[in-house]
This record gives sequence, C-alpha cells and structure tokens, in this order.
Amino acid sequence: MNSRLESDLTNEIMQTSPHRRFNPLTREWVFVSPHRTERPWQGQTEPREPESTQPYDPNCYLCPGNIRAGGARNPAYSRTFVFDNDFAALQPDVPTAELNVGGRGILVAQTESGICRVVCFSPRHDLTLSRMSPPEIRALIDVWVEEVQSLGRQPGVNYVQIFENRGMMMGCSNPHPHGQIWATSTIPNEPRKEQEAFAEYQKVHGTCLLCDYVTLEEASGDRLVCGNEDFLAVVPFWAVWPYEILLVSKRHTGNMSGLDAEARSALAGILNRVASRYDSLFQVSCPYSMGFHQQPTDEMEHPEWHFHAHFFPPLLRSASVRKFMVGFEMLGSPQRDITPEYAAEKLRHAKDKAPLSNPT
Repeated sequence: MNSRLESDLTNEIMQTSPHRRFNPLTREWVFVSPHRTERPWQGQTEPREPESTQPYDPNCYLCPGNIRAGGARNPAYSRTFVFDNDFAALQPDVPTAELNVGGRGILVAQTESGICRVVCFSPRHDLTLSRMSPPEIRALIDVWVEEVQSLGRQPGVNYVQIFENRGMMMGCSNPHPHGQIWATSTIPNEPRKEQEAFAEYQKVHGTCLLCDYVTLEEASGDRLVCGNEDFLAVVPFWAVWPYEILLVSKRHTGNMSGLDAEARSALAGILNRVASRYDSLFQVSCPYSMGFHQQPTDEMEHPEWHFHAHFFPPLLRSASVRKFMVGFEMLGSPQRDITPEYAAEKLRHAKDKAPLSNPT
C-alpha cells in the first residue's frame, strides 16, 4: 500500500473512531470520540444572554464619564481607554518572600508581583470585536502594542498577558467591550509550557514549531477557518474545546510589536472575522476566552517564539449547551466529541457579519 493511500485510510478512521491527538505546544494529549455526537442531551442548558443594544449605558461602570466600582470616574473617552484595575489580582510592590516547609519541595510558595490593567476597546457599550470595524480594532492593536512595550520595560516584569473574557458564560461581569492585561514577574503556566516546547522543537529540528505547523495546515486545508496574507485561523489538530481556534502569524515574529503596519491591519481584519464567525454559527454574541501568546519580556533573546492567539469558546451543540470539563477530563485527559475537521468545516461556512455602521 502506498503511503498516500495509507494516510487517507488512517484519516478516514480517525473521523469515526476513538483516538487521541498530541498537542506539540503543551506536549499533552486530548482524546477524540467522534462516535459520541449522536448521544442525547439531558444536561444543563444556559439561558440566552441579553445583548447590549444601546451605545451608552448610564449604569455601566466602564462607559465614558461613569463612576467605576472602585469610586474613580472614567474620562469622557472617545477611543480605547486603559486604566489600572481597581480590584487588581496582582500588586506591584509586594515584599519578596518564599516558603518551602522542611525543604522538601512539597509545601512551596513565593510572592508574585505584577500589574493588572483593563482595556476598554471602545466607548460604545453595544460593540464586540465582531461588531467593531477593522480600523477600530487596528487602533486597539496599537494600544495593546504600546501597553506591552511599556509594561515589558518595567523592572521585574517578565511576561505580559493580553486576554479577553467575553460573555457571562465565561465569567465576564460587564458586557462593555473590554479585556485585560496582566504583567507578571514569572512566566505563567501555559506560555511556560509553550516556551519549553518551542525551545525543544528548535533544538531537535532546527526550525520553528508553528512555522512548520502553518505549512502543514495550508497544505491540508482540512482545519482552515479563514485567513489572509499575514494570518491563518484554524481549528488546531489538537483542539480541546469544540470550536477552539488557533490564530497564527504566517511570518515568524515573536511578539505583536514585531508586526508592521500591514500585518497589524491584517490582524485586525482576521480578529473581526473570527469573532463574527462565532456569532454567525451560534446566532448569538458568542462567549469565549481569547488571548495572545508572545515571547517573554525577561530581557533574553527568544528566537524560538512565534506570535499567536487562542480562542476558547465554551459552546458545543448550540448557544444554550456548553462543553464542561468534568470527570475524566479533570482526572485523566481532556476529551472532545466532534473532530477538529468537523468544527472547522462548520466555522468555515459560517458567514462573516458586517460590523455596525458608524461605530464611533
């Protein structure tokens, strides 16, 4: 049997039979059980989240001119607005202390300093990334770059994490379009795993892990959602969440600051397209957690790093049924029912939604 035919048969079996897939970024495995898609659902369903329809909400603590929960008043901002989180999870001036009971490495703790900021994407209360115009998102990207550069230069900051939690299902307490930036003194778990995987892959193969992955995905097309000249959005081969998306720069760069003007505009466009595909697929303002992974700011060279973003929407069957990580997933390994190829096909055929007219 020739290798091409053998590969095709193997792929066909994988679409219908239980198997596991390897995630080279975290070096962990996910179980895939495509035969379970027909099982009936009698579990929890979520109420439909009300959508914000007014550009200004007098009761929103993130809208321009309103008083925040911590007592400060927002300026009458007309573009992106950034401020230090009033209830920050991290603090910049924390005394250095470590705990290692008995020196055995079991009961271990150490203080962590950092800075937490909130980024209001727009003064408009009724917008989301899917409803903002690409030029507006481009302006937001420029602000993200400025914040990463500014925070990364501060002493003791070794990693800067940009992220957005969208929707009540993801624990978002305010529908106003906003995200967060956490600057930490240590590299958090997920980027640390990727750091180790990037370095090991480069050591073994002499190339970049995600550069090679982009080549494979472009050649296949099976998991492609959308793309442009600078970015590729795919349901990754190793996806855990049903409609997870990996957004990857086609050009090798370690961080958002390395994107030129055209690439930043391309990133704005594809962020809008990914978010609008989610909304179209589920016919709601889709909840998700999204974040960018880029090289640490520890003053070391990191040529192995490749800039990318992760989208993790919790929805599974519909806007009211979500994926839960319980049982085997908590005690064994993550598991998914639909294949990444099926999810990519559904997202690929979802329509891009046009942003709101005159959004500013």
